[in-house]
Amino acid sequence: MKPQTFFRAAAAACVGLALAASFTAPARAQDYRAVLSAPDRAEADLQNDKKRDALKLLEFTGPKTGWRVLDMGAGGGYSTELMARAVGPTGKVYGQNDKESERFQARMKSPAMSNVVSLARPFDDPLPADVKDLDLVTFYFYYHDTTYMDVDRPKMNRALLAALKPGGFLVVADHSARPGEGATVGKTTHRIEESTLIAEVTAAGFKHVATGDFLRNPDDPRTVSVHRSGIRNDEFVLRFQKPM
Repeated sequence: MKPQTFFRAAAAACVGLALAASFTAPARAQDYRAVLSAPDRAEADLQNDKKRDALKLLEFTGPKTGWRVLDMGAGGGYSTELMARAVGPTGKVYGQNDKESERFQARMKSPAMSNVVSLARPFDDPLPADVKDLDLVTFYFYYHDTTYMDVDRPKMNRALLAALKPGGFLVVADHSARPGEGATVGKTTHRIEESTLIAEVTAAGFKHVATGDFLRNPDDPRTVSVHRSGIRNDEFVLRFQKPM
């Protein structure tokens, strides 16, 4: 083989390998399975995995090793811990609640939370000024609560946009309200209309880039509280991106 032919073939092979890596790396399904099957996870979290369809939720959200993540409305820290495990020790996760949570602080004692920072801050001012250039913000099943709380939602969404690096992602999951209900039933049925949430988030400057249907349930009449429905709730998952 002539030298120039050899070098062209080698270069083509390298390009092919690089392209293959770029197409396969983002899925990380095997890594997410390892996160969910870790032997030190709590039984309550394993049960919550079923309700959240956790593998699909992680695959849709897409946290990567080394990423910096803000988990909004962290509650007791179920999703915060998932993010902490997914980004690994080289990553960092900020778990935000609007006030101190005893359940979250108890979880913070777990070794799995060693890369987590607990934040008790308002929803519309969720981060210290020096925390920026995040890769991902997650907002799971809590956005609807901000509709009846003392929260400036346009300010909140602008703050989330500002916290992300260009190209960074915001992933929101919530309980679906009926068409026309908008943001009026957050306190009664704990739901929000999907189109309303999209309109509010995109008004802050985000681009809506994907919708996940894996938590949908068309049999949910969406007329009662998600805590009393007796059937699996109809839920949506949305991915937004900060423009480059």
